Amino acid sequence: MPKHIGIVGCSAEGAALCYKTICTESADIMGPHAHPEVSMHTPSLADYTACIYRNDWDGVGELMLTSVHKLKSTGADFLICPDNTIHQAFDYVKERSPLPWLHIAEVVAQEAKARGYKRIGLTGTKWLTESDVYPSKLGAQGLEFTRPHEAERAEIGRIIMDELVYGTFRRESVAYFQKLIDRLRIEEGCDAVVLGCTEIPLIISDENASLPTLDSTRLLARAALHHAVEA
Repeated sequence: MPKHIGIVGCSAEGAALCYKTICTESADIMGPHAHPEVSMHTPSLADYTACIYRNDWDGVGELMLTSVHKLKSTGADFLICPDNTIHQAFDYVKERSPLPWLHIAEVVAQEAKARGYKRIGLTGTKWLTESDVYPSKLGAQGLEFTRPHEAERAEIGRIIMDELVYGTFRRESVAYFQKLIDRLRIEEGCDAVVLGCTEIPLIISDENASLPTLDSTRLLARAALHHAVEA
């Protein structure tokens, strides 16, 4: 039997995309209409942002652990979190978790290495792009990285928190991301870009970006799917 996947959700759009990816892509592996058992729990995003805005990452971890224990009670065998920013609390959570985890940035870094990329541009919330979540995992794979400029971090963070998490997709915001990715390619020498917020893949993909994209949401979902069905 496939393992039961537990999703520790944060923002609705990213969690929904992760869940949908698992359920729709599993048919290629398991057969028509088949997918592993999946359970998801999401506290209010406002509870998370209240902790994040005051830099309380232990508080973020406690919220994640609330989901962990509820998912364990449903029978989940392992856990994923389709939110990059709150992975800043991952070490706090992992030490206290009764279930094993897949780490989103580790999955992305392994994929970047497998594809032969060398220098990765980071996108995501201001908290994520200023953190060590991706640098530590990319570095472990021998990969270089570059962060957006401070003003760019602020603007992409605004787009994410004021638009994407609400399911609002504006052409000018797409254009801003495209311009940023162009600059990372031309000025920073990046050969790929991490879509390091789980909502960014809703507006940016290989089809409209000048760099190959590393879609953290779907890569995590696929890693969870393969982990669930492996012997």
